[in-house]
Amino acid sequence: MPAIHARVQTDHASRYLQQLCKHWSHRFAVEFDPAHGVIHLTGADCILDADSDALRMELRATDPEMLPRMGDVVAEHLKRFAFREELSVAWSATPEA
Repeated sequence: MPAIHARVQTDHASRYLQQLCKHWSHRFAVEFDPAHGVIHLTGADCILDADSDALRMELRATDPEMLPRMGDVVAEHLKRFAFREELSVAWSATPEA
């Protein structure tokens, strides 16, 4: 499945992971704990992993043309939750296995 990924430097990765998952749980199926989350968006899955200094995000979609827009949506929401810090989200293609 086509995918993109990003690693976002932050000391608050777990907090943002949980905020993103709770935010979208009202519209989509979501599974999460403080270190890992999956948001089943329409036509795509967003996989989140938090460690002590970064939030790792991966978007997988059935239609590769959806990925840039979905990446923008996820990044916009993350930045909204992290308004106290200046986060940089740079998506790149994930090599297919």
